[in-house]
Amino acid sequence: MTLMTPPPLDQQQQQEDDEMLVPHTDFPHGPQPMEAQAETANPVDAQPVEDPPSARFTWTIENFSRLNTKKLYSDVFFVGGYKWRILIFPKGNNVDHLSMYLDVADSPTLPYGWSRYAQFSLSVVNQIHSKFSVRKETQHQFNARESDWGFTSFMPLGELYDPCRGYLVNDTCIVEADVAVRRVIDYWSHDSKKETGYVGLKNQGATCYMNSLLQTLYHIPYFRKAVYHMPTTENDNPSGSIPLALQSLFYKLQYSDTSVATKELTKSFGWDTYDSFMQHDVQELNRVLCEKLEDKMKGTVVEGTIQQLFEGHHMNYIECINVDYKSTRKESFYDLQLDVKGCRDVYASFDKYVEVERLEGDNKYHAEQYGLQDARKGVLFIDFPPVLQLQLKRFEYDFVRDTMVKINDRYEFPLQLDLDRENGKYLSPDADRSVRNLYTLHSVLVHSGGVHGGHYYAYIRPTLSDQWFKFDDERVTKEDIKRALEEQYGGEEELPQTNPGFNNAPFKFTKYSNAYMLVYIRESDKEKIICNVDEKDIAEHLRIRLKKEQEEKEQKRKEKAEAHLYTIIKVARNEDLLEQIGRDIYFDLVDHDKVRSFRIQKQMPFNLFKEEVAKEFGVPVQFQRFWLWAKRQNHTYRPNRPLTPLEEAQSVGQLREVSNKANNAELKLFLEVELGLDSRPVAPPDKTKEDILLFFKLYDPLKEELRYVGRLFVKGSGKPAEILTKLNEMAGFNSDDEIELFEEIKFEPNVMCEHIDKKVTFRASQLEDGDIICFQKTQVGSTEQCRYPDVPSFLEYVRNRQVVRFRSLEKPKEDEFCLELSKLHTYDDVVERVAQHLGLDDPSKIRLTSHNCYSQQPKPQPVKYRGVEHLSDMLVHYNQTSDILYYEILDIPLPELQGLKTLKVAFHHATKDEVVIHTIRLPKQSTVGDVINDLKTKVELSHPNAEIRLLEVFYHKIYKIFPPTEKIENINDQYWTLRAEEIPEEEKNFGPHDRLIHVYHFMKDTAQNQQVQNFGEPFFLVIREDETLAEVKVRIQKKLQVPDEEFTKWKFAFLSLGRPEYLQDNDIVASRFQRRDVYGAWEQYLGLEHTDNAPKRSYTANQNRHTFEKPVKIYN
Repeated sequence: MTLMTPPPLDQQQQQEDDEMLVPHTDFPHGPQPMEAQAETANPVDAQPVEDPPSARFTWTIENFSRLNTKKLYSDVFFVGGYKWRILIFPKGNNVDHLSMYLDVADSPTLPYGWSRYAQFSLSVVNQIHSKFSVRKETQHQFNARESDWGFTSFMPLGELYDPCRGYLVNDTCIVEADVAVRRVIDYWSHDSKKETGYVGLKNQGATCYMNSLLQTLYHIPYFRKAVYHMPTTENDNPSGSIPLALQSLFYKLQYSDTSVATKELTKSFGWDTYDSFMQHDVQELNRVLCEKLEDKMKGTVVEGTIQQLFEGHHMNYIECINVDYKSTRKESFYDLQLDVKGCRDVYASFDKYVEVERLEGDNKYHAEQYGLQDARKGVLFIDFPPVLQLQLKRFEYDFVRDTMVKINDRYEFPLQLDLDRENGKYLSPDADRSVRNLYTLHSVLVHSGGVHGGHYYAYIRPTLSDQWFKFDDERVTKEDIKRALEEQYGGEEELPQTNPGFNNAPFKFTKYSNAYMLVYIRESDKEKIICNVDEKDIAEHLRIRLKKEQEEKEQKRKEKAEAHLYTIIKVARNEDLLEQIGRDIYFDLVDHDKVRSFRIQKQMPFNLFKEEVAKEFGVPVQFQRFWLWAKRQNHTYRPNRPLTPLEEAQSVGQLREVSNKANNAELKLFLEVELGLDSRPVAPPDKTKEDILLFFKLYDPLKEELRYVGRLFVKGSGKPAEILTKLNEMAGFNSDDEIELFEEIKFEPNVMCEHIDKKVTFRASQLEDGDIICFQKTQVGSTEQCRYPDVPSFLEYVRNRQVVRFRSLEKPKEDEFCLELSKLHTYDDVVERVAQHLGLDDPSKIRLTSHNCYSQQPKPQPVKYRGVEHLSDMLVHYNQTSDILYYEILDIPLPELQGLKTLKVAFHHATKDEVVIHTIRLPKQSTVGDVINDLKTKVELSHPNAEIRLLEVFYHKIYKIFPPTEKIENINDQYWTLRAEEIPEEEKNFGPHDRLIHVYHFMKDTAQNQQVQNFGEPFFLVIREDETLAEVKVRIQKKLQVPDEEFTKWKFAFLSLGRPEYLQDNDIVASRFQRRDVYGAWEQYLGLEHTDNAPKRSYTANQNRHTFEKPVKIYN
């Protein structure tokens, strides 16, 4: 363990994606680790902070894969005078990722109201290549409620536990925490409107990318005015109309005092919540949104606004050098994509944009009547728009690594941009030179983080004054020009030494926070674009609607503020029971949320409240009798006893305290009203201790219906047999019909409904006030025509029925069909019903996969054959229940498939340049030798006696030759490629002094500090003891069949741990490959340096398993 001073954390940003998940709550006994998502703060003064306020703690965890504990804490370390520790879940906190958090070590012993604020990063160190270390950063206000904070999905377990990846070396994992303790910032007490005059936008998931764009567009007043002038009507619904939703959002940004929600707008896009939580690309969203608005503006007073503001034109030309021929094409653009890589600033990017390309040699241009000609090709601008949107290409595809990368290079942009510079070098001959293309910077959109996510915010100066503002979701702050410009250039920064005695190496770090979109406004159009927008620009119906919304919000706020002065009284009546039982509910008597509720001042006498009830229900005060409800030990909720006259004389507030100590905001009552022969209220009957109030439900097995039929007072000493005639009358049966009686006792966690003996007294049957009796006609003869012949079986069915939405695993977003099943159905019952629905004879060929409620996707692992007892087990995901299952139809029965191991093997033909992927299924206990024998029956060999070997290839290196005796059960083909190939003859005739070496292709990545990047197919080569490089080259050229012209450009190097030592033709190659103690043989190889011209093979797709962003769709 070491402590050292790191760079200040507010400068560094996570290199990986910052996922957004809700905190998991699977710890009922004690605090749960909290997910890094947003800062929360208590207005508590910061405790004094001692030096050093920032430090790095390194935790070395040995025997990592053998840890059998769910969670593990590090030793305690001190930063800023506070005790901290790291908390990890080695097998994931209910996810298939490593979970890691920073924890306040002494939180239980700290004084009430404690709070501390820290910015921190957590890392898992890559012990082979530190550049692949996984590092995530966040900040948090720690307090008693949230004493730990971090990342539930820190990194996939598959990557962590893969020994080739370098995170686990000798079964040791190294974890680092960089912690910087800061003074407490009272985040929530910051009043953006008061401090800046502007309000922010709420983040509804990972939508900060959308918020920064919306703020930028809102602060272009001409655009805002056009949105306000789009025709909408009072009958439109914001959730279904993009124009109205955007008008509503802009109005609130203009007139609200607090941050504004974007839910209506995303609903109008037709996004479901899953979409909202997927981080999209700002540029993509900008284009799609502007296209939508352009379309909606057609035929209205604001038609053409988008073009007027954002549309420019350029001319693509090809001009022949030796003949008089020129081809031009005019194209429009709404934004320009500028290269960052290799460009120092915006001007350099424009220079590159208009760079002339020469078409000559093999690349000549085919001019119509002149044939192939040398030519110049390029782009020049015809006109620029009033509002110029520049997208900086911070993200690009790296073909070598077959993945997206973020370019964090330094890239400067000016406050004033002159696109007429150097005599209008960017302009075409057709450009109108009278227009002055001088632009001033309006907004800077920033991306902070890595390629797979991160955070977006915007620096904007709304009126083009010197004052900049930072719009970061809900929070708006005043910022200086340095923050908005220089600090967003990116690149590297060297840190001043905070504690020179600690660590003397200067600390350089890449800034992961940098500009990624710029908006410039043309000086000559400034007055027109930064125009005045006031209430008269807003349609009256919109003003009325939004003012009403504001008033309702204010009313709710007022009610909330005054809630302590009021009690809510919920009054259930006979009518509610008649309406709800058998429709909305089946168990107990009423859903209290659906009955009439009264908001009554606590000091009002209850007798006065009865007058309100008389007015509302038309029941005179003297005929009202109220019963208190009680929650029983078995979790049922029933009327318990009538209010006493003494209680009725009390105030509502006092009565509420009598009724229910726990739920003190509400008072729940049952109003008993007795009706006379003319159906008008009469005085309730006297109730003695002998009288029991019972409620009755009637069940019809043929219709499968349950309904409420009324209530009766019975004597405790009486018997059910005495009320049968009355019950038949209530049910509309003949007075002498035989009926069966059951008591509904409880339904949590399971149904309990017991037969009542009609000859035993009510008291002996333990019946009391508020009990429920269900009855039905006695079944005569066969009951086979009824699915649920009696009350207990029907209630059991109702309690456990579950409509499940089934989706094909291939189309995981679309419901395909629904089946009504029972939660108690076994695995076999479920697959049988699915097979029956699909018309499949063999249910064992159905494989099911459960739904992940957090990601809204199928879980990675399918349900094992009979791996769960009941349907309910398939639908539960931690503490949430889903109603979705995914199915697939297999070609062999699942139990058989589970006994088999499926491997994808890429077979490389010895003489032909082809690779064929074979899927091999063998019993799990099989060996690599069995795989090879199976392959031999499927592949074409160069000769009948050829021998095959199986290799593990990962990122263009060979990590392993599998011994034929190795069991296949533990071989993982998910992350790397399994390659099969013939063993060359030269390896079979191996001399005592010969060596078998690894040979890999490589090139140097100019963008990554000349780092070595491997590509192509690695291979083995036998080298003789005294063979020179010149001799080895001859054999390599022959083996790879490379033409002389190309081969002469290749360089050859010995590489150890990624460092090349170039070889000369007379060097003895074997002398370099002395047996050294190196981590993995693949780290010493003969490197062939040349450019990668080979087409990408599709089978390498599984070497890059990241799924990239879905294209943005706005559906309305």
